[in-house]
Amino acid sequence: MRVLFTGPAAAGHLFPMIPTAQALRAVGHEVLFAGSQPLDRLREAGFPIVEIGDGRDIREVFQEATGEEARYVAPELTSDQILDRAAHAFSLASRPTVDGLLETAEGWGADLLVHDSFQAAAPLVAAKLKIPSVIQNFGVTSGLDMARRLAGHFTEAYERYGVAGPAEATALDIIPASLGGDRGSLRMRYLPYNGGGTVPAALLRRGSRPRVVVTLGTVLTEVDGVSAIVRLTEAAASVDAEFLLAVGDADLAPLGALPDNVRPLPWVPLAELLTAADALIHHGGSGTMLTALQAGLPQLLLPQGADHFINADALTATGAALRSTAEEVDTPLLTRLLTGPALREAAARLRAENAALPSPAQTVPALEALAAA
Repeated sequence: MRVLFTGPAAAGHLFPMIPTAQALRAVGHEVLFAGSQPLDRLREAGFPIVEIGDGRDIREVFQEATGEEARYVAPELTSDQILDRAAHAFSLASRPTVDGLLETAEGWGADLLVHDSFQAAAPLVAAKLKIPSVIQNFGVTSGLDMARRLAGHFTEAYERYGVAGPAEATALDIIPASLGGDRGSLRMRYLPYNGGGTVPAALLRRGSRPRVVVTLGTVLTEVDGVSAIVRLTEAAASVDAEFLLAVGDADLAPLGALPDNVRPLPWVPLAELLTAADALIHHGGSGTMLTALQAGLPQLLLPQGADHFINADALTATGAALRSTAEEVDTPLLTRLLTGPALREAAARLRAENAALPSPAQTVPALEALAAA
């Protein structure tokens, strides 16, 4: 079986598909990725890649098409407005990929198309070539709903290619049902893939006091820097714990002089960083949230934009997380994150729910059946 994967060139959208692709390849199926620039993070995963698109990245396409600066933090918008704005932006970014994806799927003879819900070209190509397709969800947000939103901004492309509408797809969720997802979807255990990187050996064993990891994902720091953790850094000085800032090469100048118990790190794969951690504080991104869920850690979410608010609503409802605005983080909140037994118990329940789901390897027969049907 030949399985073609595609999604936007962003870690949060591509990384969740890597374990699925690895499982398929491990049993002998051929796997190919079709991706647009930048390809660096996808190339690290070790799969063959066909480049599609016109060489521009998502932000370049959006800015050139609209004349607007791309924004990430949008406190004035509702979650529904944020999702529709994202659908508009990603539909624009998908238009240059249609020809390349169509040519690749047809020329290679794909038997199954697995795609992210933010890749608007994929449902068109699946419908045009009558290829079975799977929307692999990357978090709590409904992939089927998101695909419909993008299709609403893609009507011109459907008319141009003579396709009545998007293909019917099967949703593949990587979250426990208690967090949401699509009704009737396939459910698969979340296994984190965070890319390659060097892990300092000292971070794989527990220290002499509690350890809290702080991260803002792979996009937020590029657009808005580290402003979301200024107050957090100040409050951390009064907490008897070690705080690790996993913010890559972001400019830390806005944080001022760091307290002795706050230490910045270079890029470290998050899953490994969490193996000896006691809690995670983050922006609310799906991949970050699910990596902590898989590790069974209590979380503090500081939602900023994108799907963060939806994720925060879903996770706090389980009792496994706290949420706050960036400005309201204080020492009592951080202490509660580290000492609240109910948080830790709820996080352990979610970890067990995730572990009970079929692994990517156990999900392969269901994907084979979809292709055969």
